Amino acid sequence: MIVGMADTTFARVDMVSFAKDEIQSRFSDVEIIQTTVPGMKDLPVACKKLLKKCDICMAFGMPGKELIDKQCAHEASAGIMQAQIMEEKHIIEVFVHEDEAEDPKELHKMCENRARKHALNAVYLIKKPEVLAKNAGKGLRQGKENAGPLI
Repeated sequence: MIVGMADTTFARVDMVSFAKDEIQSRFSDVEIIQTTVPGMKDLPVACKKLLKKCDICMAFGMPGKELIDKQCAHEASAGIMQAQIMEEKHIIEVFVHEDEAEDPKELHKMCENRARKHALNAVYLIKKPEVLAKNAGKGLRQGKENAGPLI
């Protein structure tokens, strides 16, 4: 299995390092190919190119607090969805918005948590989909505490 990882120089945390560590510490048979682009709106084409040689891709972005940053994140997300449809392969979007936490240490912890959990999700989607099926409806969250099932 090959996982593509695309990140940006715009992000303030190296989330790919957490995702790589999570996968490499659990799955010795998974290869990782990484590419880095300047900003979030460059992620869709980076992922599309990675998917030519990968089974699944992860797109890491960190939108800033400004309204224009949120707009760019939305546009990048729309492009990522289009790339998935065109390639008929998953791209796991791992975005952490800078205003999700006020405290820099909390935000950094959230980045690590989200990157690690989504890295596992990426591998499970391809290698062990039964793990995801077993957790359907459980209110699991990436980056924050799990919400839990409704009832």
